[in-house]
Amino acid sequence: MSELQEEQGARIDWPDVLVIVAYFIFVLAVGLWSSRRSKNNSVSGYFLASREMHWLPVGASLFASNIGSGHFIGLAGSGAASGIGVAGFEQSSIYTLIMLGWLFLPVYLSSGVYTMPEYLRLRFGGQRIRVYLSCLALILYIFTKISADLYAGALFIQLALNKNSSEWLYFSILILLAIAAIFCIAGGLSAVVWTDFVQTILMVGGAFILMFLSFREVGGFAKLVEDYPYARASVRATDRQNKTCGEPSPYYLSLLHPIQPGLSDYPWTGMIIGLRINSMWYWCTDQVIVQRALASKNMTHAKAACILTSYLKFLPLWLLVFPGMAARILYPERVACADPEECIKICGSPGGCSNIAYPELVLNLLPTGLAGLMLAVMMAALMTSLTSIFNSASTIFTIDIWLLFRKKFKIGRLASKPSDTELLFVGRVFVLVLVAISVIWIPVIQNSGNSQLFHYIQSISSFLAPPICAVYILAIFWPRTNEAGAFWGLMTGLLIGMIRFIVQFSYLVPTCGDSTPDPRPYLVKLLVGNVHYLHFGCILWLLTGVVTVGVSFMTEPIPAECLYRLTFWSRRDPRVRQTIKGEEEDEAESLEGASGRSEKDAPQQMEVEESGAEPSLCHRIVKLFKPTAPSEESPASEELSKEQEAKKAADFLEEPPFWRNFVNVNAVISLTIASFVWAFFG
Repeated sequence: MSELQEEQGARIDWPDVLVIVAYFIFVLAVGLWSSRRSKNNSVSGYFLASREMHWLPVGASLFASNIGSGHFIGLAGSGAASGIGVAGFEQSSIYTLIMLGWLFLPVYLSSGVYTMPEYLRLRFGGQRIRVYLSCLALILYIFTKISADLYAGALFIQLALNKNSSEWLYFSILILLAIAAIFCIAGGLSAVVWTDFVQTILMVGGAFILMFLSFREVGGFAKLVEDYPYARASVRATDRQNKTCGEPSPYYLSLLHPIQPGLSDYPWTGMIIGLRINSMWYWCTDQVIVQRALASKNMTHAKAACILTSYLKFLPLWLLVFPGMAARILYPERVACADPEECIKICGSPGGCSNIAYPELVLNLLPTGLAGLMLAVMMAALMTSLTSIFNSASTIFTIDIWLLFRKKFKIGRLASKPSDTELLFVGRVFVLVLVAISVIWIPVIQNSGNSQLFHYIQSISSFLAPPICAVYILAIFWPRTNEAGAFWGLMTGLLIGMIRFIVQFSYLVPTCGDSTPDPRPYLVKLLVGNVHYLHFGCILWLLTGVVTVGVSFMTEPIPAECLYRLTFWSRRDPRVRQTIKGEEEDEAESLEGASGRSEKDAPQQMEVEESGAEPSLCHRIVKLFKPTAPSEESPASEELSKEQEAKKAADFLEEPPFWRNFVNVNAVISLTIASFVWAFFG
């Protein structure tokens, strides 16, 4: 490591430590206060904050749950590597947030669900889709969201403390995980949302300060645009075609790049179509995001929260991407590193060190005290993501997996239904399990650093998310979709996506400057190298949709009386929804009876099973994945309470005319500004 690189090692002084300690005390106080106020002794209170949340904290929580430490590191790093193209991911989400508030949330809220897999159980019947999506969601949370955020947070902490020992790294991350777990275990969703609200203010405020300082240091925005193409490291390797590594992208000031492979990481077709698919999966069907919106006190508050988040999503381009570009200009030897040996010395990654762009700005530009504030901002970003993931994952496990597991394997068989105390205990214990898995995963994160973290996250999403997006769209907007079509569509998409995932990460692309021969087979280089992950997402989404539609047409449709308030077209239908009958009816009804939703179309008591031979474990597993055929008839309930609850669920979507028009106008304003940004930087 050169002398200059050693001198640029980060240090924090005691005033910075005091700021960080004050931050932790303040946030803990907010978490404890919200925990005492929240009704966290009930399932609805713990997992959905009793559906009494105001639009302001919900909107801030949506933003904070999305902008984690992975975004601070990933967006700034990709900005340093190739310009503003990565901001297209943020600008695209503005359109999707409006879709969430106006198209998806009305269905979710009127159906009365806690989780996204639970919605598909009600929509299709049976349990196999619900179990599959629940397990897939938990796997994605652990190995993408948690791992990416922990890697980003660990990278920042290592630079800040100028410590390379694993003991310091483990100690720092254990503290963050412990605090995040305390919020979730003690206060549930209400505590998470309110701490997210406070930390959003801290994140945005601190990022604004650093943005102004970075612009000032490079000489202003015009100077940044002028100097970026010439920001190169002095030591640069060459590739096999004698092309110099580390050259800035010629399309650094454009959101839409050419399609030709090798010229850009952001082809315009992928950014317009493929990115929309990933964005819809993340914002409209992912539990971490949707759960916050489900906590809104009414439909107007849910829409207002989406609008607030859409306005906040204009900020990352200015607060993260442009500062990342400034870091390349200010510290080209480190941020623009283009030689594998030098990069390993600087950041431990032979593919490049653009991921350290934002930490370099924090630790070199900010004076004592403010550096501690920004370190607290990074910790805030990490913890908001972790608390959101922990809470949503525990909700999915408790509602979608534990209840089914409890019934299948005769746990608590003498109880009429699981008590709130039992469900809350299971949810809190599962948070501790996630913490333990996260700690175990830290060494893997350390050894798998990617030169552009954001691309790693988005590529994995493109391999696994499009089938889920396709099935949700068809479930909500095409009533003819049935369980068999959805299941086989998901299985087809999973198979194809996993093949691409295994191939891509089994044959890694050699880094620029690597003198060894390219080990990838010709077919792998042809398919993986020429089919961008966003284009692959489009193909996967289309194939899943075709299989789902084809199988649905060839199999029996779901009766219309079983779809009230489960599709967009029936979201306001006040009639009592009938349960889809089938071989798993007992299990399904017991789950609904235990979930405590506002719309209790299912019986309240579990039926006592007849005595007989105990089925084997193998038999239960086979039965779990056996298809469920919808019945032709569902006897209508005559109970007045069910009719009242069905009408109440439909009326939940009613909005006062003034506020309905107010949120509609703001939605149009947000979409107009987003379109202007795309046109200006397109």
